[in-house]
Amino acid sequence: MDPAQEAQNREAFRQAVINTLERRLFYIPSFKIYRGVAGLYDYGPPGCAVKSNVLSFWRQHFVLEENMLEVDCPCVTPEVVLKASGHVDKFTDLMVKDEKTGTCYRADHLLKDFCKDKLERDPNLPAEKAAEFRHVLAVLDDLSAEELGAKIKDYGITAPDTRNPLSAPYPFNLMFQTSIGPSGISPGYMRPETAQGIFVNFKDLYYYNGNKLPFAAAQIGQAFRNEISPRQGLLRVREFTLAEIEHFVDPEDKSHPKFPDVANLEFLMFPREDQVSGRSARRIRLGEAVVQGIVNNETLGYFIGRVYLFLTHLGIDKDRLRFRQHLANEMAHYAADCWDAEIECSYGWIECVGIADRSAYDLRAHTDKSGVPLLAHEKFPEPREVEKLIITPAKKELGLAFKGNQKMVVEALEAMGEKEAMEMKATLESKGEAEFHVCTLDRIVTINKNMVSISKEMKKEHQRVFTPSVIEPSFGIGRIIYCLYEHSFNTRPSRDGDEQMNFFSFPPIVAPIKCTVFPLVQNQQYEEVARQIARSLTAYGISYKIDITGTSIGKRYARTDELGVPFAITVDSTTSVTIRERDSKQQIRVNVDEVASVIKEVTDGQSTWGDVLWRYPTHSS
Repeated sequence: MDPAQEAQNREAFRQAVINTLERRLFYIPSFKIYRGVAGLYDYGPPGCAVKSNVLSFWRQHFVLEENMLEVDCPCVTPEVVLKASGHVDKFTDLMVKDEKTGTCYRADHLLKDFCKDKLERDPNLPAEKAAEFRHVLAVLDDLSAEELGAKIKDYGITAPDTRNPLSAPYPFNLMFQTSIGPSGISPGYMRPETAQGIFVNFKDLYYYNGNKLPFAAAQIGQAFRNEISPRQGLLRVREFTLAEIEHFVDPEDKSHPKFPDVANLEFLMFPREDQVSGRSARRIRLGEAVVQGIVNNETLGYFIGRVYLFLTHLGIDKDRLRFRQHLANEMAHYAADCWDAEIECSYGWIECVGIADRSAYDLRAHTDKSGVPLLAHEKFPEPREVEKLIITPAKKELGLAFKGNQKMVVEALEAMGEKEAMEMKATLESKGEAEFHVCTLDRIVTINKNMVSISKEMKKEHQRVFTPSVIEPSFGIGRIIYCLYEHSFNTRPSRDGDEQMNFFSFPPIVAPIKCTVFPLVQNQQYEEVARQIARSLTAYGISYKIDITGTSIGKRYARTDELGVPFAITVDSTTSVTIRERDSKQQIRVNVDEVASVIKEVTDGQSTWGDVLWRYPTHSS
């Protein structure tokens, strides 16, 4: 199939899914009667139920399983916190403006759309031009403002709505700014992530956990990003739900006692070497990935495995799920390793979960800014003589040499490992100066002998004091749910074959309503049996819907299939009823007093539909 036809098919499929979701009120644009606001959406009744079920399973799968400490922190965050974390200075996207109307666009999105459009829709595109556009798409995230501007100019890209010329790209901070209190002198922001609330509470959480490592804290909450020109529906929004875990661990021991539980899982992984050499994602056994050093450590590997199990249990297709390792240029300077769980949908491969080993960066940053030490302790049974590396930057000299960049150079010097520090010491002693790469500045600077003192000293220690490393799985709940909608969307012919019927094949754990109850005909006795069954379902905590409309049973099935309801109970006698399974349309006959317990065991996952199918007589409709 040619790329243009493929793009058309994807667009048609996406439109069918979105039309069904909006018509059945899974979600709708917010403030619709006022023409809406881009990037803001309301979840309707079935959407709320799906989201609630996903979060409930997330809590069970992670918080309960790992005995995590759950917290709930405010959305409004003082500026000083986000200054320490780097968000105030660096949380930006590059933006261009329509020079006549002032409408803003994301520069990288315009370039991406131009290249994709040419590749998909221009059949006469020369091979070298196609290769150039593919290269631009591959390096898009690395382009500087100047490089992006040059490409936009070279390709003659103009404002999509007006065809007017565009300004040069410039950075725009994505955080919503506010002020705390009426005076306006205490600036704040709506949080762009939930993680900082956990980091600033580390000291209290460590104490609550009996001063023991490792431990994990978790938080589910709203986050806010003032996207420049949000598109892609639920995938790029201005307010969204994040579920984040911060697993604090000793940097010298990142083994995990439960790693053997996931070591034999095999799934699509996309290591950076494969990306750089142009290969595709391949199935790798997780245990081998850790042994070979593809994944940095066992704890990171354990969470990758748990994320895989979480997503596939929800109903994400395992063949359209991959774990992609960040390339060297994508990695934050402090990160030891980082992987994204990417799910393929009609928009392409979408990052839905980030799993990062962030080293000790966050706790160190908040220690420096607040003056409160966020540290862990390991007491030794006997005092130990240890050789300590002492790095003392001369802040005055560095300030004179690097002015506004002094802080970043100091931080980079202090963060040096022993090998790098001792090599620098030798170079400074022999040559008087040394070249030094500062990641945060992304350049090499020259350090003179009088700018830093490096030495080793023997000290007797009774305990080891250190800043823990943090391993952070971060889940974009809205993105996961949208991909789940696409992966669960199906069509099949109606009973008479004259039209295509839509249905969502949600697993029972996710389905917004677990079952429906239909009296076959409008009849007082059948309606009383339906109410009796409803009372039993309520007692078991099972969500249901009663439909006593006079429409045909086929139409009632179709209506609830479109909501993804897995089971339909039809009352066609006063002693027994039929239970129909959504995907197979198979039916079994069950006594009235047993029906709620059967639905309970299948929706709870204690049994499968296959298990109950052989226990009860099948019913032919």
